[in-house]
Amino acid sequence: MNKLYIRVPPGQPPPTRAQKIKRYLIGSVLSPAYWLLAHRFDMPGLAFHRMCAQLGLRLLRPKAPLSRGWAYEFIFRPMDSTRYFEFDAAWQFLPAAPAQHYLDVSSPRQFPLLALIKRRARQAALINPDANDLAITVKLLKAAGLEPRCSWHNVLMNEAPFQANTFDLITSLSVIEHIPDDTAAVRKMWDLLTPGGRLLISMPCLAEAADQFINHNEYGLYQADDEGFVFWQRFYDEAALADRIFSVLGSPTRTVIYGEKVAGAFQRNAAAKRAGYFTAYPFWREPYMMGQEYRYFDRIRDLPGEGVIAMEFIKA
Repeated sequence: MNKLYIRVPPGQPPPTRAQKIKRYLIGSVLSPAYWLLAHRFDMPGLAFHRMCAQLGLRLLRPKAPLSRGWAYEFIFRPMDSTRYFEFDAAWQFLPAAPAQHYLDVSSPRQFPLLALIKRRARQAALINPDANDLAITVKLLKAAGLEPRCSWHNVLMNEAPFQANTFDLITSLSVIEHIPDDTAAVRKMWDLLTPGGRLLISMPCLAEAADQFINHNEYGLYQADDEGFVFWQRFYDEAALADRIFSVLGSPTRTVIYGEKVAGAFQRNAAAKRAGYFTAYPFWREPYMMGQEYRYFDRIRDLPGEGVIAMEFIKA
């Protein structure tokens, strides 16, 4: 397995109040403009962006116990980079009938929130081992009036407190690649799924598999090596998917692949975000940038650089 390394620059100073106001005003104008311009490309996620904006407007209610900044985030910058593809693909994979019992395993919070709001699921349970991130999600659930239909659990996947054959829908978007023992994680998800239920997952991919390490222990879940690097994520090629994922789940019933047209685009963009997302990065260009720099692919082996694969599995 190839090894890739990311070195994160020192933390940037927080933006000043003047910088925040300036960026809020600019983003309020340019974010909708670039969203409209992105429609010239055959790119996914624009409808999901619109649903996120509707959720943001819902969070502006006087009784919502959140700062107005969260409403702004959902209206003007709800997603970045390949999230446009991942959310769109998973949304298309959702069954026509609402799921009765839905489990989300640490996906970015926009997806389970909208699955509940849009009645694609009646009851949901959320798992997230990051207590701080889960606390934010819980505040959003309460602000959106979803608390009666949802439970949340600050546990790792292998500690999930549920019986086998409990859920008819499980989603885990951009998560499995961060788990070193990914095979055990998908086996646990599969055990929790009822016969006939759907498992929807997405993960990064490369023509040749690699493990990526980073010098920033964001979640504090893994031990750093002598140089301060921790496991960050795995990029799957076709052989790695067969060995680590399909060996448990079988072949997917549906697969979609989306990736950069020219190798290096994703990492250049990610580096710019790490250097100044809240002060200098033009977040309003995200949907337009994705349309320019990414496209669909038929096979992982055809990717010139990084991509994302979204898959649906139905349990027999």
